[in-house]
Amino acid sequence: MNLQKRMLILETKARLSALWVFFLFNMIFRDLHELAKPEYLEELLNGQVSELMLLLAGFIIEIPIAMVLLSLLLPYGVNRWANIIAAVILILLAIAYGTNDLDDAFFLIMEIAALSFTIWSAWRWRNPLLQHPAISREVSS
Repeated sequence: MNLQKRMLILETKARLSALWVFFLFNMIFRDLHELAKPEYLEELLNGQVSELMLLLAGFIIEIPIAMVLLSLLLPYGVNRWANIIAAVILILLAIAYGTNDLDDAFFLIMEIAALSFTIWSAWRWRNPLLQHPAISREVSS
C-alpha cells in the first residue's frame, strides 16, 4: 500500500477518534453539571443510586472511551461498522435519557451532532484500496 492510501486511512481514523473524544468530553461535562444539582447529590448520598445503575453507567461510558482507541486500531471494514453501531446505540441512549434543563439540552445537542457526524463519516468512508485507482496506476507507472 502506498503512502497516499495510508494517509487517507489515517486521516479518517483520526477524524473518527477525534469525534469520539469530542463526544466523550460533552458527555462528561453533562454529567458534571448534574452533580451540581442538589436533588442529584441527595440521591447519591441517600443511596438511591444502586451499584447496578453505576455498573450500567460504567458500561455506557466505556463505549466512547473504547471507540477513541478502536477507531485508530481497527481495520477498515470492522472500523466502519463499529463506529456506526456504537454511535447509533449512544444516540438512542442519549435521547432515551432525555434532558431536564437548558444545559442538558445544550450538551445533548452537541452529543447528537458529534455522533451524527461520526455516523456520516463512517458511512461515507470507502475502502481506500478500491477508492483511488488513479493512485494505484501512479505506483505501477
